[in-house]
Amino acid sequence: MADLDFDTNPRYQRNGLPDAVKMNQLQNLLHDALISTEHVQQCAIIRRKDCSVRASSVGFNLYQDQVQLLIDAFKNPPQTREEGIYFDDRQYKCVRADKTSIYGKCESRGLILVKTLTLLLIATYTDSMFPSVCVEAVEKLADYFKEKGK
Repeated sequence: MADLDFDTNPRYQRNGLPDAVKMNQLQNLLHDALISTEHVQQCAIIRRKDCSVRASSVGFNLYQDQVQLLIDAFKNPPQTREEGIYFDDRQYKCVRADKTSIYGKCESRGLILVKTLTLLLIATYTDSMFPSVCVEAVEKLADYFKEKGK
């Protein structure tokens, strides 16, 4: 992922395009920044204001009420740390919860949530993946969106 340059690559710099084209760009960004690390199983970019999925990896289906629960987990980090997060029919033990990041673990699986000004990034990993690589990739993509004011 080190060779990705989000700021100068024209693939990520187009403005004023229809939503379908922007969604395709976000899809490419998800693949290039997260899936290509091979340490992210599934991922999605959510617009927080209406819980809409802006892009997601193949087969990662999220429902609005499910997304709302993930967004609500940021409202009270101490409670989230204590109670954990229920996602995808699993109860994840919370290993980190603050105002911008929540990390959960359930047996050999993990869940990474990172909030930006307007977006929520969601990523999962499995036992054959390194959690630290998944976290780093998601946080780096979130930093990119934060720099862009998104």
